[in-house]
Amino acid sequence: MATNLFFSRDTKVYIELFNSSGASTGVFEVPVLDGFSFSQAQNSTEVTLAEMENSAGVSKRGRRVFNDSLAPVEWSFATYVRPFESAGEDVAGNANKRTGTNGHTQHAVEEALWAMFVGAADYTATTTSADATLTGITSDSTDMDIDFSNSNKSLLGVGNIYFSLSDADANPKVYKCTDAVVNEASLDFDIDGIATINWSGFASTLVESSKPTRTVFEGINATNNYIRNRLTQLTIDSADPVTFPGNQTNVTGITKGSTTSFAATGHGLSVGDSIGFIGDTGITDSGTEAFGGLTFTVASVTDADNFVVNVNSSGFANSYGGSGTSVGDGVYSLTLTGGSVTMTNNITYLTPETIGSVNTPIGHVSGARSISGAFTCYLAFDTSDNDGTSTDFFNDMTSATAKTKVVNSFATTFKVGGASATPRLELAFPTAHFEIPAHAIEDVISVETTFQALPSTIDSTNEATIKYVGTTPDV
Repeated sequence: MATNLFFSRDTKVYIELFNSSGASTGVFEVPVLDGFSFSQAQNSTEVTLAEMENSAGVSKRGRRVFNDSLAPVEWSFATYVRPFESAGEDVAGNANKRTGTNGHTQHAVEEALWAMFVGAADYTATTTSADATLTGITSDSTDMDIDFSNSNKSLLGVGNIYFSLSDADANPKVYKCTDAVVNEASLDFDIDGIATINWSGFASTLVESSKPTRTVFEGINATNNYIRNRLTQLTIDSADPVTFPGNQTNVTGITKGSTTSFAATGHGLSVGDSIGFIGDTGITDSGTEAFGGLTFTVASVTDADNFVVNVNSSGFANSYGGSGTSVGDGVYSLTLTGGSVTMTNNITYLTPETIGSVNTPIGHVSGARSISGAFTCYLAFDTSDNDGTSTDFFNDMTSATAKTKVVNSFATTFKVGGASATPRLELAFPTAHFEIPAHAIEDVISVETTFQALPSTIDSTNEATIKYVGTTPDV
């Protein structure tokens, strides 16, 4: 009798989503990397006997084992980050079948997983007259945005994940992870690699099934929607440019009036920038320093050497002496050598504990949402102007003023693939809390910084936004 063996490289993965009524509405084919896994373990109890010897010198040393319950299914796999612009035509496999101007919307091969991670994962299938929708995801012709506004829920989105072994065969062996949830998504910035996301989660049961019919598979065979990590750019902008000034420029003159004009050669500022003045100006308002140690917003930029803030200083006392004060924009320019971002739902699966039967998991509840990350960069020192470098960042984070701040806030954005290139992935954390960088002693001295992405208030959901920008698939 011939023996059939199954090889992991012959496997394909499908994700089935549902609408709010629980009806199956779409099956996404999601290519995964080698190293995927799925398993369901069993919990058991062992009862042992332990007694002293009887008069005949015999001691009972027996044991019994009882099957208590099935543990939740644990699954994991990795996908490439693959944004694309849908063809927008009513043909099989399109992510968005709507025709016309609004049909060419941005999508991602792995978008079903994001929908499960950030909310209810309700999916409305595409038609020629309406856009396909996934809860928590907004697609238009410019980009695909993922937010966490729907994620403050006890129950997150579930779907069925199918692992089809020997998928090309007429009768593949298919295992279904029923009511699967996404617990964690982790992105690593391997400098020489292609952008990937490691996904993991749980499911209620693991059962044999039949191969589902895929309905969404656009972009999976393209070769132009992969992202190279080496092109990744990072921006860090402090909400407190006095304590963490970043790039600094000397103030050479202040002109008082209904608005206040500042002269600072090559300031590099733009309208709307939050700036802080470091050092006293000597100009006072009711006897108090009017600018030094305070934060303002740039109202207008006169030229490369002058800018204006909306402060009526016409009644302020004294004039600026022309030295001793600088303006900081709070921006640090760091070039990455590596990094990672991990997002976790901290899900717990619940299983009854009834004796006399093998219990099965009944479902999940979400825990505290956690988003954290780390990145490394060389310890750079600019001999001409060290402002905004990694050395400057470390010095500012360990300054006496910084040590009085138990909370800090940095708007942090990773642009994986480049600032304006397509395809790319943007991860934005508007109010990230940074820890003090640590030095890594290697061939080239580096610093490593860890951060926690926090919401603006403890019960908000605005700690992160994710943006995909793709191009039309080439095949």
